[in-house]
Parts: sequence; C-alpha cells; structure tokens
Amino acid sequence: MNLIEHINNIYSQNVQVQMDSLSELAHPIASCAELIVNRLLEGGKILTCGNGGCAGNAQHFSSIMLNRFERERPGLPAVALTTDSSTLTAIANDYDYDEVFAKQVRTLGHPGDLLLVFTTSGNSENINAAIQVAHERKMLVIALNGRDGGRLSGLLLEGDEELCVSSDSTARILEAHLLIIHCLCDLIDRQLLGH
Repeated sequence: MNLIEHINNIYSQNVQVQMDSLSELAHPIASCAELIVNRLLEGGKILTCGNGGCAGNAQHFSSIMLNRFERERPGLPAVALTTDSSTLTAIANDYDYDEVFAKQVRTLGHPGDLLLVFTTSGNSENINAAIQVAHERKMLVIALNGRDGGRLSGLLLEGDEELCVSSDSTARILEAHLLIIHCLCDLIDRQLLGH
C-alpha cells in the first residue's frame, strides 16, 4: 500500500467510527450538554482530566470553556487537572500516580461541580480513582470512554453519563472524542446564547 492509499484508509476508518457511533451517542451527547449547562447555571464548575492524548482532549475542552468556541461569550468555569506539572509530579512522588487526579478533585471539587473524564479504555486507575472521589464530593461525572467501557463503566452512578466510542483503535477513539467535545461546546453555546 502506498502512502496516499494509507492516508485514504485512515480517513475512511475515522469516518466509519464517527458514523457508527452517531446513532448510539447523539441522544447521550445532548443529555450531557444539558447536564453541563445546568451545573454551570447552578454555579458549578467543570473539572477535566485524562492521560496522554486524553489529557490533550481534557485541556482542549477546558480551554474552549474558558475562552470561547465559535461564538463570543463570557468564559465558563472549567479547570483541566492535567496542566500543573508541579502538582502532578508532587502527588505522584509523595503518594502514587493513581492519585494525581483524585487528590485534586478532593481539594477543588464541590457538590454541584461536574467531573468530565477522558479515557480510551476505562481502565486507567487514576481516572477511576478520580470518579470515586467525585462521588464522595457529591459531584456528577461525565465519562468519554472507549472500547467496551472497561472498569469505569461499573463505577458510574445514577445521574452520571457515559459516552463510549466502541472501537479498538486508540487513535479513532481520540478523534471521536474530539468531535464529541465540539458537539458539546456547540450545544452548550446554543443553550446559553440561543440559535
């Protein structure tokens, strides 16, 4: 296979995963956007986290919320728990890497806030620990997940939401999560600003 054929194959895989997940995720994406808006209108904030490419997606969501998406609006309170390297390395060094997000959620999270987690497998111990702490803090959780949902799916409680992209490719899951982020941000703006 030459390089152009390979590029076409990657694009085709991406489109197929996006279209396959559309019918399963359209309604849950709308529910998640409503949940986020309700939390924001009630004075809550959004805490986001993920590892690797999922950390990038978590930061991307937070940056859109704090700055803007495609329309001018006031900033919305969102904090990426992945960006403070001193905090991350201190927690990992003094405690354990599995605690890098949970310890931050325990300190920064309050009832009425929302934890938005990103994972491609549902098996990241630091993400699952953060979810458990969020529940202790009376926070709801939205999980952008992948594959078969992993252990994470069993941790979610009533009121939580899961957007699981059923693919075995980490790259395709990350790409689908990015589209979901943009859908969420567009829907949040539509609810807050109108059409």
